[in-house]
Amino acid sequence: MTQQEKLSWKEELKAACENLLKTRIETSALAMKHAQESANSDDKSSAGDKYETSRAMGQRDSDMHAGQLEQATKDLEFIRTIQTTRLHQQAGPGALIVCKDLIFFMALGLGATTIQGKKVILLSPQAPLAGAMKLKKTGERFLMNGKEMEILDVF
Repeated sequence: MTQQEKLSWKEELKAACENLLKTRIETSALAMKHAQESANSDDKSSAGDKYETSRAMGQRDSDMHAGQLEQATKDLEFIRTIQTTRLHQQAGPGALIVCKDLIFFMALGLGATTIQGKKVILLSPQAPLAGAMKLKKTGERFLMNGKEMEILDVF
């Protein structure tokens, strides 16, 4: 793989992370709006406490979605700081770490995605696994779930 192809792959991964986060932001904002509307639209009933309980549950849901929205917004700000315009020599934020059976992009813990036909695990730099990889270079090894993994490439 050429240097330009490696950089292009990293840019695609960063864009995929941004898109995932933008979707989370939209979903959380919409869910927060619906929860608030639901809480505000409940009518008082003869059941007494039912009205207050329903409003409290709606407010709780709205608060939960607001927290998710805030976190996704912070994550989006963070991913935008990740440098993908240079190749890395060791594992760290913004690096792509290629092992025999797994590929990791150290940016945010967003699960897995497929880019250029390859499954890539989106890994938070604060994750314990990222700590095991940190500063490792091509040819070095780390432990993952008790299994030794060799880094075939870092960029």
